[in-house]
Amino acid sequence: MVDVHSKETRSYNMSRIRSKDTKPEMLVRKFLHKNGFRYRLYVKSLPGKPDIVLPKYKTVIFIHGCFWHGHEGCKYYVVPKTRTEWWLHKIGTNISNDSNVETALKNAGWKVIKIWECELKKTPIGYTLDSVKSILTI
Repeated sequence: MVDVHSKETRSYNMSRIRSKDTKPEMLVRKFLHKNGFRYRLYVKSLPGKPDIVLPKYKTVIFIHGCFWHGHEGCKYYVVPKTRTEWWLHKIGTNISNDSNVETALKNAGWKVIKIWECELKKTPIGYTLDSVKSILTI
């Protein structure tokens, strides 16, 4: 199947996708701050450089994009019809890395919270954020 965009357009579109300070991250950060939780961002000394680190609670939060991290069963995770093998390898590597990072953090005594992008859409956002708050206050 042929891509609907030219190579230059596709390259430009992909270059606009951010890895830091995404809308889902900003929603979670705003919620945490509003509820009195203080955190650090992208701590390089921890495996996987977590999106949000709450040292007081020895907890890290990863906010995963459903496509980039292969959220099975999610409507936002659709395997592209072009370069399918390449994308499956790329996403598979991300999933493997996520698993290794989570194991390393848990072995080091950290609690790991994983939030999917789809969990921060209109309907489930309240439930998702309340769940994070209850995990932190246990």
